[in-house]
Amino acid sequence: MKTLAKFSFLLMLVITISCNSSSNDTIKFETDDQGFIILSNEEIEDIVKRSYQYVAMYNVNQKMALAESGMTTRGYNKGLKNTKLLDHTAKFISRPNNDVLYQTAMLDLRKDPIILQFPAIDSKYVSLMVTGYDHYVNIPLSTVNGDFDKPTSILFYTKRTENYNGEDIEGIDKKMELTGDFNSAVLRVMPHANEPEKYQKIIDQINNIKGVSLSEYLGKPKLPPEEVDFPAYGATDADIFENNLLEVMQFIFNHTTFDPDFKLDQAVLDRYEKLGVVPGKKFDPSTTAKIDGEKFKEVSLKVKKESFAIFSDPKQSKKLSTTLFLPKGSAGLESLLVPSIVGPIGQPAKEALYPPVLTEDGKPINAMNDYKISLSKEEMPPAKAFWSFTLYEKENGFFIPNDHKKYSVGENSGMKLNDDGGIDIYISAEKPDGVPAENWLPINRADLEMDVILRIYQPDLEKIKTWKSPTAVKI
Repeated sequence: MKTLAKFSFLLMLVITISCNSSSNDTIKFETDDQGFIILSNEEIEDIVKRSYQYVAMYNVNQKMALAESGMTTRGYNKGLKNTKLLDHTAKFISRPNNDVLYQTAMLDLRKDPIILQFPAIDSKYVSLMVTGYDHYVNIPLSTVNGDFDKPTSILFYTKRTENYNGEDIEGIDKKMELTGDFNSAVLRVMPHANEPEKYQKIIDQINNIKGVSLSEYLGKPKLPPEEVDFPAYGATDADIFENNLLEVMQFIFNHTTFDPDFKLDQAVLDRYEKLGVVPGKKFDPSTTAKIDGEKFKEVSLKVKKESFAIFSDPKQSKKLSTTLFLPKGSAGLESLLVPSIVGPIGQPAKEALYPPVLTEDGKPINAMNDYKISLSKEEMPPAKAFWSFTLYEKENGFFIPNDHKKYSVGENSGMKLNDDGGIDIYISAEKPDGVPAENWLPINRADLEMDVILRIYQPDLEKIKTWKSPTAVKI
């Protein structure tokens, strides 16, 4: 009897529920004894990989819009003008940089288009990047394309924007249809921080950036904001995979434009339809599958580890570099997965490259040791604009806290070239004698794995084919 009872207890249950309140269609979830939908490890991993770009960007955008502290706009259709380089308190995103000034606007395009108005900006490098929850990257304006030499206004909207049908508006230079209702618009400005007069001129130009709704631009009353109940974002991406993945994905599906002819779009929609999550549906736990959050978190951490291994492999990383941060339809799954994990909202190769700096023996850079990165004049990064080396703790991708507030070596944060035009950069707990402070990246002695990311702005893509990224040598 005990054996029979145990067997009965472990029998799979078949539960039939409605997957859409406006449809008579039903979906059957085969569940285990805990009520979790039965999925193989391969199926869970596939779902995690196809979800990561959305989960990562939901976390990033929500933190920039809604976090209580840090680099946050404290709401949508609000902007943040930043006139100081970031420090170790910046924790809104993995691997932020310390070489440009971020100007951020969080856009809610459900009711009204938003117009961003830019003055001419007197910097050798400026780019505007706009990204929704799907993590496809749009660069509507960049000095690489000759932009920002004159004032420019750009209008953003989606297929769902209520107060706009795509018509031309007098005085608007560009219009762009985005795939998501909620977006981050990030302006990167190289501030020439070591040229005081030019730096102040750029700050004045930054302070003249404006954002308005279309209604305001046309002299009409601003439309009242529409209430929205955002699902909780996570301290990490693994938190969402564990706690509220289906709720977050339902919200994303309802506010994202999917292309019926794009395989990646259809694949993620297919996976979630089988879990009871479809576009246009209100999230209801009683009509969606129950997933094993602990298992999804475990798999997400496994996928994260594998993606870091790809990024840390020189051959794979270089091969991927030209396929990252592209518009929709231009990249495969791996090219979306790896940057979503390592460091979201970067730029395509035409704008910037992000080669990692590895050790000679391939072992992780660890704060128990000191390191030196040396480049001769001929080995310097092939940048048409500028470059920088930035140090992070590896797990979360944040700056290493230090009293000197020194997190990178480059033209803005400080650097000194050798007499022959090369450079020696030191990562160490104490500044070595004779080393310029500009070339020192301080660490705290601890058993802590670290990353060094080289950013090359407006790279020479022809020279980059034969150029080799430097290594960190343990002292």
